[in-house]
Amino acid sequence: MAEATRPFSTFQRLFVLSLLLLWNSDAYSIKPGFVSPVYVNKFSSKTVLSPLWQSSNNNEIVKDTDNVNGDTNAPVIRSFDKKIQKLNRDKMKFMEKLNAYEAELQNLNQKKEEYIAKLQVGQPPVGGNFSETTMRSVVKALCWRVIAGSITFLTSFRFSGSLTTALSIVGSDFFSKAFTMFIGERLMNKSQAGRKGGADDPGRSLIKALVWRLFAICNTLTMSWLISKDLSIASKIAGSDAIFKTALMFVYERVWARIEWGKEYIIEFSI
Repeated sequence: MAEATRPFSTFQRLFVLSLLLLWNSDAYSIKPGFVSPVYVNKFSSKTVLSPLWQSSNNNEIVKDTDNVNGDTNAPVIRSFDKKIQKLNRDKMKFMEKLNAYEAELQNLNQKKEEYIAKLQVGQPPVGGNFSETTMRSVVKALCWRVIAGSITFLTSFRFSGSLTTALSIVGSDFFSKAFTMFIGERLMNKSQAGRKGGADDPGRSLIKALVWRLFAICNTLTMSWLISKDLSIASKIAGSDAIFKTALMFVYERVWARIEWGKEYIIEFSI
C-alpha cells in the first residue's frame, strides 16, 4: 500500500512563495519604492514602458498639446501682431516720404531744365537768389583794399608831403580795413534784399558803398590823426577821397555783380 502524500508545511509554503517573488522581481527589474519607466522581460528582447509611466507620460503629452493650441499662447501671438502692425505703419510713413521726395525731385529736374534753357537763350533765371562763398568775400575785400589803398597813399602823400607818413597811413589800416570789409561782406551776404535775377541790383550796391564809406572815413581819419599828429591834415586826407571812393566803390560792386565766380544759387527745397 502506497504511502500517503503529506501536505506542505507552513514553512515550505512560505519558502516557495519567497522564491516566486524573487523570480518576478528579477525578471521585471523592479526596485522597492520605485516605479521604473522601463522594464526588461528576460524572456523577450523588447523594451517596453511601465504601464504606470505610460499613463503619466500620456497625460503630459495631452497637457503640452493643450498649451500650444489653447489660450495660454495668445500673448505671444498678440506680441507678433503688434510688431507686424507697427512695421506696417512705419512702412506707410516711409512710402509717403518717398513719394514726396520723388515729386520734389521731378520738380527740381524740371526747374533745372528750364534754367539751362533760359541760359542758352541769354535770359536771366527766374528768382536767382544766391549766396556768396567765403573765398569770394576774401578776394573782394583784398582787391578793394589794393585799389582804395593806392588812392589813400596818393592823397596822404599830397597833404602830408611825407612819403613815410603816407606809407604808414596806408600800411596801418590795410589789413584792418580788409578784415573789416570781409566781415561786412559776410554780414550783408545773410540778406537777400536786392538780389534778383542772379545778381545784386544797383540799389543794393549803392547801400553797400555808402555804409562802407561811412566806416572807412572814420577809420582813415583816426589813423591819419594818430600818425601825422595833425587833425587838419587827417581831415583833408579822410574827406578828400570820400566822394571819389564812394563812386568808385559803387562801380566796383557793379562789376562784381556780373561775375559768376563764387556764387551759390539758393534752391528752395523742403518736404
